[in-house]
Amino acid sequence: MRITYNQHTLLDTQILPSPFSQFESWFNDAKRDALTTSVEPNAMNLATSTRDGRPSSRMVLLKDYDEDGFVFFTNYESRKGRELSENPWAALNFWWGQRSVRVEGRAEKVDAAESDEYYNSRPRGSRIGAWTSPQSCALQGREELESLEREVEKRFEGVEEIPRPPFWGGFRVVPERIEFWQGRPSRLHDRIEFRRTEGGKRWKMARLAP
Repeated sequence: MRITYNQHTLLDTQILPSPFSQFESWFNDAKRDALTTSVEPNAMNLATSTRDGRPSSRMVLLKDYDEDGFVFFTNYESRKGRELSENPWAALNFWWGQRSVRVEGRAEKVDAAESDEYYNSRPRGSRIGAWTSPQSCALQGREELESLEREVEKRFEGVEEIPRPPFWGGFRVVPERIEFWQGRPSRLHDRIEFRRTEGGKRWKMARLAP
């Protein structure tokens, strides 16, 4: 299967000076395009590894981003949560058809107030789900999960504001490297890399060979 990459370009004159401004521009394009597709534009691949370097990856959803980094939420006791506690280095990859953004950096937990704010914005079912799932643990079957859900629903019956579980919250990936990949014909793709300079206050930009 071959696809001709000719939808867009990423010329030097088109690159925005800040990687976060460039991300926002492409993210807005992806959100607009998602109106005619079933793709979730904020879906991203998260790669983590154990202390001894064994990698794993999975899809998660971006819930916030700014110049401090990219935020997602999870069970801190899940496999990704445990791996990030052992080894905070992580990588993200957004795939938008003929565009991709790669992010590499250190993950840190967001503060409790930020986790509370997002958790309280979720539908009740999702808040119940956060308490229900022993994420990444083995189950005897689907029935066990549904039984746990019934127990949690009974526990919080009549409770309007379900509190955030202490084992659930956000991570922020603070980037040291962000790469923008734009597919081009003949596999001569555009690759623009931003790297933090010493001190982390500025970004150095370079074009990479495809």
